[in-house]
Amino acid sequence: MKINLKKKIASLVLVSIMGLSVVGCSSKKEESKEDTTKTEQETQVATTKDDYTYDNNDYLVSLNWLEQSMEDNKDLVIIDARTDKEYKAGHIPGAINVIWQSLSKVDGKPGEKDWGTLFDAQNLTKALRAIGVKEDSQIVVYANKSAWGEDGRVVWSLKRAGLDARMLNGGFDLWSSENKEITKDVPKVEASDITISEVKSDLNITTDDLKKEYDNLKIIDVREKDEYEGATKYGEARGGHLPKAINITFNKLYNEDGTVKSNEEIAKIMDEAGIKKDDNIVTYCTGGIRSAHMALLLKNAGYENVRNYDASFYEWAGDPSNELEK
Repeated sequence: MKINLKKKIASLVLVSIMGLSVVGCSSKKEESKEDTTKTEQETQVATTKDDYTYDNNDYLVSLNWLEQSMEDNKDLVIIDARTDKEYKAGHIPGAINVIWQSLSKVDGKPGEKDWGTLFDAQNLTKALRAIGVKEDSQIVVYANKSAWGEDGRVVWSLKRAGLDARMLNGGFDLWSSENKEITKDVPKVEASDITISEVKSDLNITTDDLKKEYDNLKIIDVREKDEYEGATKYGEARGGHLPKAINITFNKLYNEDGTVKSNEEIAKIMDEAGIKKDDNIVTYCTGGIRSAHMALLLKNAGYENVRNYDASFYEWAGDPSNELEK
């Protein structure tokens, strides 16, 4: 498999360690309630990669699909969305290292207007040319299940650029546990001539539009419960959550092996939270990473009217005029 890359990729995909640390999107599994019924327990056990592979659709591909495509898909681009350190320790053969910050505005500091939001078309074009992505590339992105949903954020960014991008179901954890090939070889880089003419707005909502539409939205806070209740662990200006936001941590949509739960199970989680498929949904977290991931999985499960608030809690809490609840 031939993959285009650029020699100077390191300069684009690396941001400061500070930049990585402030966007805390921890993802510890919440324990099952003690009164969980046997039927529910059996259902949870059943949701494994064997039952729900999402072999190849608009949002997810399976390990088997990726392996086959690595052999015969000349347009395939594999992106490792983990940290540089993790990438260097071993990655899927042919993968390039692209962290979400390399596609986003991270100058300044969290809380400042537009910090962490997606590049405009001009800057996104530059970033994508540098990593060899073309208009007809078929892009597969992976990360770790215990991280912050960076694969979802990168895929969300690429889809807004009009590209064919999908997450690897189960990510690097499942790839490793299945004893698939891992390498430390870094592919050579060759620039592309891609041009992004527009950045689509259908998967995103701005602070201004959020305020305008607020009363007609179902807002999901995908952070951990302590963050929802007021903990400020990542440099947020204030603690709490957006008014009337519903707390559903993004990793509730995962199975233990890192694969994604079935659409039926996701619908049950949403139903129990009072969220229907025809609702106008907005997801947010600290910096729009976990929430981008959940937005895509909800789209995959049939929730068509869902947008990610990529400025997220950093920007909302950074403006003292914005209301918060605890």
